[in-house]
Amino acid sequence: MERIGIPRPLVWGFVGVFIYMIGDGVEISYLTDYLQQPDGGGLAGGQASFATVTAYGIAVMIASWFSGTLSAIWGPRRVMWLGAAWWVVFEIVFLFFAIPSQSLAFIATVYGIRGFAYPLFAFAFLVWAQTTSPQRMRGSVAGWFWFAFTGGLPTLGAGVAALAIGPLGMSLRDTLVLSLVLVAIGGAIGSFAVREPQGLQPIADSSVTEPRSYRRLLEGVDILWRDKRTLAGGLVRIVNTAPQYGFFAMFPFTFGTAGDADGFLSIAQLSTLTAITYGANIAANLFFGVFGDYFGWRRTVTVFGCLGCAVATPLWYFVSLASESFTVAVVLGCVYGVLLAGFVPLSALMPSMVRHKDKGASLAVLNFGAGGAAFVGPFLVTVFYPFVGGGGVAIVFGALYLVVAVLSTRLKDPSDPGEQRRAAGTPAAVTGSTA
Repeated sequence: MERIGIPRPLVWGFVGVFIYMIGDGVEISYLTDYLQQPDGGGLAGGQASFATVTAYGIAVMIASWFSGTLSAIWGPRRVMWLGAAWWVVFEIVFLFFAIPSQSLAFIATVYGIRGFAYPLFAFAFLVWAQTTSPQRMRGSVAGWFWFAFTGGLPTLGAGVAALAIGPLGMSLRDTLVLSLVLVAIGGAIGSFAVREPQGLQPIADSSVTEPRSYRRLLEGVDILWRDKRTLAGGLVRIVNTAPQYGFFAMFPFTFGTAGDADGFLSIAQLSTLTAITYGANIAANLFFGVFGDYFGWRRTVTVFGCLGCAVATPLWYFVSLASESFTVAVVLGCVYGVLLAGFVPLSALMPSMVRHKDKGASLAVLNFGAGGAAFVGPFLVTVFYPFVGGGGVAIVFGALYLVVAVLSTRLKDPSDPGEQRRAAGTPAAVTGSTA
């Protein structure tokens, strides 16, 4: 396991996250449509979007932050327990009480509350993995985490939904029950099968006299102005996957036939495009995790993540639309998915830039960025699409990648393998380091 970049005591944690996120991702391709059907939530289109995008996205952002700060207080394993139980309980309420009520307020409230669950589970494990792994393995550990995370959400989650609804002939409701079962299995594995002993300990050092004090929740916020590099890293993380979630919201109306759109892809083709694109991404996550440990974490993020996606994002949209070819859309989607993995070393870089007692807060900022992207991407589509159309939104996304490319140049730390190699190649730096 360690030869391929996974610390042996954490193996089952990666398995648990993978299965849990498959279950969480089952609904991503059809829940909004299901909530509009008479036998579903019976909501109007705007109401369904509000429930599944706005309310849910805000909850994900908040929970993503607390996954880091609560891990610093309770230890990440307890936060994973909470995230697993939370999802199961509120999904049961959502399926068997909220949806049958056909009440927008009830559905949006329960689904939004359930949105707190997956960041607590998955991102608490990321905190656990990054704070207990050897420094030399942190890039590859980040790669394996995002392999497990994106392998489930949206890649295999959408694939399981397509298989269940299509060849297996399951109803939309029964498919949601299947997602509940998968999350319960993954949550149990991640919560109880991991043998690493530090998961129950708060993330603190001897300078923190009250590691379990809830005042540490507020102490974690001030890192945003104490360490400008952490703030820059959080902004980079938001932009990292914001276009991904934005495209989820926009493609049915530009490439597909939702609403009055005269697109060139069917619903099945859109689901296939999503699965293949992010299938390429999960394979690339592993590559860039290991590659970053050699090329340098910051350089990988800047060159391949920021600059690569700045080119790939508008290219994917405009060339696919001009060609009206499913094959072209898939190929360019894979290019974007591969370059998107260039951001993977950010998960190793951010906690390495701060003192040990601030690692929980730094990872809270990182996780908040990941959760914030799920809200910011669709929000930008909502704001810009009526005025500039899909092409304008794609250009906005590309411009955002260029902005964070500049910000990423500030994310320098001596522990970065790239900085270590640069220092080793400079005689003056070597002398100073020796001294």
